[in-house]
Amino acid sequence: MLVEIREFEKVKLNKPVVIEGFPGVGMVGTISASYLAEKLKMKMIGSICSSHFPPISAIHDARPVYPARIYASEEYDLIVLFAEFVIPASIVFSLSNAILDYAKKKNASAIYSLAGIATPQPEEKYYGIASTPKVADILAKNGVELIKEGATQGVSGVLIAECAARKFPAANLMVQTAAPLDPKASARLLDKLASLLKFKVDTVELTKQGEKVEEKMKEAMEKMQSLHADYQKMETNPMYG
Repeated sequence: MLVEIREFEKVKLNKPVVIEGFPGVGMVGTISASYLAEKLKMKMIGSICSSHFPPISAIHDARPVYPARIYASEEYDLIVLFAEFVIPASIVFSLSNAILDYAKKKNASAIYSLAGIATPQPEEKYYGIASTPKVADILAKNGVELIKEGATQGVSGVLIAECAARKFPAANLMVQTAAPLDPKASARLLDKLASLLKFKVDTVELTKQGEKVEEKMKEAMEKMQSLHADYQKMETNPMYG
């Protein structure tokens, strides 16, 4: 199995919405998803594992955890997935299919992928890609401009195409950004997501403490990259280090 989704905590969910945020433009997806899990006090219920992922364990609050994790909330009927490393291209298709299979297994009502769009001069607009006409109508009625022509990549890009092929309700929700790490754009995206899904999340901290959030995320990503590079060197030269 190329990708394994493991659950080690059971929660009672009805027809949850699955929200995914994997590294991409502006790190908007990962920042938004991780902040949402923290602010809604969601429970970590599982991890995403693959032999194609970097062999790394993250440490948070003195606890070793997988860098690709799953959180859930019974109160909000939500599942959140995100990773703290860039997903290798070789595993994107398998991971996207695994996420959709997992969502169907959990009897999810929809999947929302959070992402950024690179642009030199960002505007405060929202953009979307929908897998079904019904989801497209929901986005359009809530001030999200549907992308009619273009291309999208990564996990969110492959996932939305697979959802469309299988007629599963899903949307890519995106904001423009010009920054490598953009907490403010992430806050705007979360505000729109909360409005769409009818829940409340306080994004003031994400906006006001953007620099702190940015620095924390940057350190985490750089640490992951550094550890992976060191491991690769040790594979080729056991005497390294």
